Amino acid sequence: MAISTGLGNGSRGRRSYPGAVSDINVTPFVDVLLVVLVIFMMTSHVMEFGIEVDVPAVRTTRESFKELPIVTVTRDGELYLGENRVNINELGEVVKNKYGAGQAVYLRADKQTIYDPIAQVLAALGDAGVAVNMVTKPDEGPRRR
Repeated sequence: MAISTGLGNGSRGRRSYPGAVSDINVTPFVDVLLVVLVIFMMTSHVMEFGIEVDVPAVRTTRESFKELPIVTVTRDGELYLGENRVNINELGEVVKNKYGAGQAVYLRADKQTIYDPIAQVLAALGDAGVAVNMVTKPDEGPRRR
């Protein structure tokens, strides 16, 4: 006596899966894209400033993300407006013409920079009628209230 499997088409030992899905699973692809997006977002923030400057740390209560014109003074006393190098004698006029008087400007300076170039920048921007904000990074130590 033999047992019938009900297949009846002579498929000895082979199984048939009716309605098998042959689509591509896109979940791993989406996962990889999200990881790449996160990495891109993190590195784009790091690449915001192309000039290497080690700013001093201070204790703050909140962070500011308002976009303003940035003047950078390097450790060697070189001066940049955005990513373009400028002369101290032209700085006030360039900022005034490009952004207008009364515009606030961020001043980034390396903490090892001697004070003379910073004082010259402050004087030039003050003569141009521009408000100056100093850029610092938050201190990682314990906070006081």
